Amino acid sequence: MSDKKQSNAMWGGRFASGPDAIMEAINASIDFDQRMARQDIEGSRAHAAMLAQQGIITDSDALAIREGLLTVLSEIDAGEFEFSKALEDIHMNVESRLKDLIGEPAGRLHTGRSRNDQVALDFKLWVRDQMDAVVVGLEALMKALLVQAEAGADVVMPGFTHLQVAQPVTWGHHMMAYVEMFARDRSRMQDARVRMNESPLGAAALAGTGFPIDRDMTASALGFDRPSANSLDAVSDRDFALEFLSTSSICATHLSRFAEELVIWSSAQFKFVTLSDRFSTGSSIMPQKKNPDAAELIRAKVGRINGSLVALLTIMKGLPLAYSKDMQEDKEQVFDAADSLMLALAAMTGMVGDMAPNKDSLEVAAATGFSTATDLADWLVRELGMPFRDAHHVTGALVKMAEDGGVDLPDLTLAQMQSVCADITDGVFGVLGVHNSVASRLSYGGTAPKRVLEQVARWNKEIG
Repeated sequence: MSDKKQSNAMWGGRFASGPDAIMEAINASIDFDQRMARQDIEGSRAHAAMLAQQGIITDSDALAIREGLLTVLSEIDAGEFEFSKALEDIHMNVESRLKDLIGEPAGRLHTGRSRNDQVALDFKLWVRDQMDAVVVGLEALMKALLVQAEAGADVVMPGFTHLQVAQPVTWGHHMMAYVEMFARDRSRMQDARVRMNESPLGAAALAGTGFPIDRDMTASALGFDRPSANSLDAVSDRDFALEFLSTSSICATHLSRFAEELVIWSSAQFKFVTLSDRFSTGSSIMPQKKNPDAAELIRAKVGRINGSLVALLTIMKGLPLAYSKDMQEDKEQVFDAADSLMLALAAMTGMVGDMAPNKDSLEVAAATGFSTATDLADWLVRELGMPFRDAHHVTGALVKMAEDGGVDLPDLTLAQMQSVCADITDGVFGVLGVHNSVASRLSYGGTAPKRVLEQVARWNKEIG
């Protein structure tokens, strides 16, 4: 039987003439939703087992369905399955092949469900699996950052605001800032997973079913916490996909910010970090070039992921309850964003694992731009009891003196400092070095090596 005749037979006499080529092209989703084959078969097996348990189909039919579905899955995994565009989607492709394999019992599989709750189920299962994969990817990246942080807990570098040198920090502290960012991404993904973990299976087309199904049984079999409480909402909800995309967009933004720093840091002008050859490329014409292409491509991925979020938000914004065919356009957006995010996470993890901070360049840069000016102001407040605003004014005058003399603050003599404030003592020089500066930042969450190592230990314990 031809693909078109197969499709017409499954739809029945109402559509005996069949769609034309244009309708077939716009209506079919098998080119992309075949990615949900494993989830579709998993859901169908749970549904068949429940139907048999409830006496809706016979045990023998359930057994034939179960074994037939396993055969279909093995054919798909082996690349031997022939997907048909005429059969529109993964659900109809699987059911058609199941009928070829086991005959009449295949027709009983769809009892008590609809393609509406079936596709909602498959998509939820796929997104849930992807959320778990993203969490694993984030934890791998966090572990790579923790290794960098521990090794560089006492390596000084400049901290920036407005991309201007502000105060000295440590390499470890900077790495731990990204650990915190990616930990929030991990938390958001885990939180979204809890919220979406309700099974739509059994909602049928939109109103539930008159068959005596057991939705708790299928929900439990598929790892859901409970069945969804409203059948209309169950088939029309795509919040789980939107939350996945929004969380992915935030994560991609963090990846992009870090990628931007790596691009800057690896430049000849900064020389803060050396990236490995594995994540760099050469120039086709300039032999001296080593381009941070992996970082640049990660930086670009956020555009695709943000675009997917905006696309799905736009698709969903005007849809009345319950299901509309517009929602077929949800999957390509999510699939593309998921692929982009997982690739970016893997590439960033590789770069972080391979990169080497250039300690000498970092320390020299940390001491420029009068980076210990705040330490000087704090010393005036702490040791001389000076109001901070007055200390700020004195420090500003000393910075100008140093700037006019072409030197840094530690290079001023005590006499020069006392010409601005007579009460300054030589104890001030104890806070003006960059190592002294970072060591003094002992407040919780501060850049002191001791605090950095405490945070490293905390996160190592948290994520194993």
